[in-house]
Amino acid sequence: MLNIVLIEPEIPNNTGNIGRLALASGSTLHLVKPFGFELSDKRLKRAGLDYWKHLNVVMYDSVDDFFEINKDANFAFFSSHGTKSHWDIPFKDNQFLVFGKESVGLGNIIIEKHKESLYKIPLYSEHIRSLNLANSVGIIVYEGLRKLQQ
Repeated sequence: MLNIVLIEPEIPNNTGNIGRLALASGSTLHLVKPFGFELSDKRLKRAGLDYWKHLNVVMYDSVDDFFEINKDANFAFFSSHGTKSHWDIPFKDNQFLVFGKESVGLGNIIIEKHKESLYKIPLYSEHIRSLNLANSVGIIVYEGLRKLQQ
């Protein structure tokens, strides 16, 4: 099992799609407030369809709460500022995969504090800055599942 962490997600459709992915992959979804939407948002529910009620979701009031509660967890952080490729992640069962908000990614404090566990998904065009959050989570989760099943 993997843990998908969204720090301050802003787009309900992305969160809904990631929730659906979490359920399909047997992962737990961790949502860190503040959100850029209400959990009752129709777009969140529509993207997650009727699966949302089956999803294992853990919510936190703040980034500090999340890190305090999960201080002993095995983390991998994702940012376009990472220097290591996602191909190099030493995946472990129950790993926490941490993604930042859509508009700015992970905050500088998190990036600086966790440089040794900071990864990026390679981009093969200079005409793009980043991938959609839901796509990025999908890439990482299924790469993790593949490696864990080897």
